[in-house]
Amino acid sequence: MEKIRKGDQVVVISGRDKGKKGEVIQVSNKGVMVKGISLVKKSVKKDPKKHPAGGYIEIEAPVNLSNVMLFCPKCNKPVRTGNIIDKNGKKVRICKKCRNIFE
Repeated sequence: MEKIRKGDQVVVISGRDKGKKGEVIQVSNKGVMVKGISLVKKSVKKDPKKHPAGGYIEIEAPVNLSNVMLFCPKCNKPVRTGNIIDKNGKKVRICKKCRNIFE
């Protein structure tokens, strides 16, 4: 079971964006893409449809999984996660501090 999934709120715990919070856009083997975090400039050619002027655009770069932690809205801080089996027999993620269930 993945600890971090698409749509989760995460906090960056190390690196140049330390302390910033955002939503996970994509999870891959290289890391996670977080909305508004780890922005890099990319040069693009003129394209009449997408970029008529060309120039530079800012895009998100992947952040290593070890540099982000799941954010618990109940504790209001980054937390470790655990797994339990709920009443329906489904495996769910929980906050280790307050036992809040992540959906």
